[in-house]
Amino acid sequence: MSGIHSFDIRGTGARAALFAVPLALGLLVPTAAPAGATGSHASHPRKPLTCRGKGVDPDARVRHRTETVINAPLRTIWKLQTDVERWPAWQSPVEAVQRLDHGPFRKGSAFRWTTPVPPNPSTPATSLEITSTVRQVKDGACLRWTGPAIGEGLRIEGVHVWTFAKVKGGVRVSTEETHTGAQVEADVPTATRILREGLEAWLRDLKSTAEARTHNRSH
Repeated sequence: MSGIHSFDIRGTGARAALFAVPLALGLLVPTAAPAGATGSHASHPRKPLTCRGKGVDPDARVRHRTETVINAPLRTIWKLQTDVERWPAWQSPVEAVQRLDHGPFRKGSAFRWTTPVPPNPSTPATSLEITSTVRQVKDGACLRWTGPAIGEGLRIEGVHVWTFAKVKGGVRVSTEETHTGAQVEADVPTATRILREGLEAWLRDLKSTAEARTHNRSH
């Protein structure tokens, strides 16, 4: 963390940075939860999500879990979520995504992505760069990736788990993420709220995009 100066997460730039972290990607402004989404501010949800037996950081103080039901085929949802280089087409805060490997999205796949951070009185406009590495994956069922998000005066280590299950009315998509790092741990309630808003925004975008594509194909 050498070279990173102190950072007040109460500043607007910090809020935007945390809110837009691709480890918990959302929009740069607060949004309502997607239809059907559920979540909790509780530090420890009833049962952590896992992918092939691995979950989020059990010791992290900043965490959130939420879910929604998407009325679209699992293959459509899975394609949107794993075709990471196309994220900018349906997630406006994502400026660019680069796969760092080739071939199928699999264990060991890595990708680097950026999202803008507006200026505030203490920091200039910058971009947040996230490098995510897939640690576990089960095709059509779950994903788990980890990695750092680094920006001007900010470093977050994140662990993100996604699960996908067919249910009546579509597919239940559940997600849980933890953040660690001096900046977020300096104000856990604020960092948790921003994480929550980011995850709910991500689900909202995934839901609206998948359902729109399904509707268009049926007409």
